[in-house]
Amino acid sequence: MKLTVKDIQGKSQGEVEINFPYIDNMKGAQAVHQVVVAYRAAQRSGTACTKTMGEVAGSGKKPWRQKGTGRARAGSFASPLWRGGGVVFGPKPRDFTKKVGRTVRQLALRKALSARIQAGDVILVDDFKLSAAKTKEFVKVLDALEVVGTALVVVSAVDKTLLLASRNIPCVELVTGENVNTYQLLRYDKIVFTKGAITQVEQRLGEKA
Repeated sequence: MKLTVKDIQGKSQGEVEINFPYIDNMKGAQAVHQVVVAYRAAQRSGTACTKTMGEVAGSGKKPWRQKGTGRARAGSFASPLWRGGGVVFGPKPRDFTKKVGRTVRQLALRKALSARIQAGDVILVDDFKLSAAKTKEFVKVLDALEVVGTALVVVSAVDKTLLLASRNIPCVELVTGENVNTYQLLRYDKIVFTKGAITQVEQRLGEKA
């Protein structure tokens, strides 16, 4: 598969062959689902916590004697039946992490990248170098590349200039080819790869699981 290479002014610089196991059928859809579910589950803090009957503050004194009052029996102010009492079977801190095998993660990444390339959402640039660490310089490059909406910019290495120039743009995320994941590839409207970054992804996809 070939992609057109552009410079940061948006001018064509020829074509380059993309070398990774491309997927153009329904294979990998389930892998993508599993990886995205696992990624989003891992973002959950898992800190929801309720107090049991033994944890709520209060006296251990019996509210009233067992017999003779005409009231229902009561043994504790911390009873779940009472206001301010404990919670029965309430949430406790837990880990929502789901384990996904390396083979499945690789398949999902291949599928996601293949689908975005096929949809025409991937833009390949020769390099992403800015003359100054200014947001308007970064936006100018995106405009030249005709990027509309949200964008994922994948570079081979994040330098200070790029980081400072992009951090004030809410609809843009900067990531390296070594760290980009399936969820990120699916989340944004457009994906801008540098040649160095696409090489890093090709190496990741070429590794044996």
